[in-house]
Amino acid sequence: VQLQASGGGLVQAGGSLRLSCAASGRTFVNYVMGWFRQAPEKEREFVAVVSRTGDSTRYADSVKGRFAISRDVAENTVYLQMNSLKPEDTALYYCAAGRALVLSAARHAYDYWGQGTQVTVSS
Repeated sequence: VQLQASGGGLVQAGGSLRLSCAASGRTFVNYVMGWFRQAPEKEREFVAVVSRTGDSTRYADSVKGRFAISRDVAENTVYLQMNSLKPEDTALYYCAAGRALVLSAARHAYDYWGQGTQVTVSS
C-alpha cells in the first residue's frame, strides 16, 4: 500500500485543518487506517484510527471531541478533520495502514506509513 498524506499547514490556535491520506496499491478496505503524529524530540504518538468499513473509530484522549477521522472507500482516502487546534497539536502527521482486526493505538500494528504532513499551530 502506498500512502500519500496532504493538507497540513500553518493555522492559528482555535482554527481548523483537514488532512487527507490517499491510498493506492492494494485493496483499501482490507486495512484499518490510522493517524499518528510526531513533535520535535518526541516519540510518534497515536491520534486516531478508523475501522475497515468506517463505522468504528478510536481517538487519543488529547484529541477526543476536537478531531474526527473518516474514510471514503470509493475514493480510497482517509481524512482527519481537526478543529479547535492548539499549539500542542503542532507535529508532523502520518497516516498508516494496518491489517490488524482491532483499532490499535500501537505503532507496531501498522504495516504501511505515509511520508507525513506538517501541521503548525500558532498561539
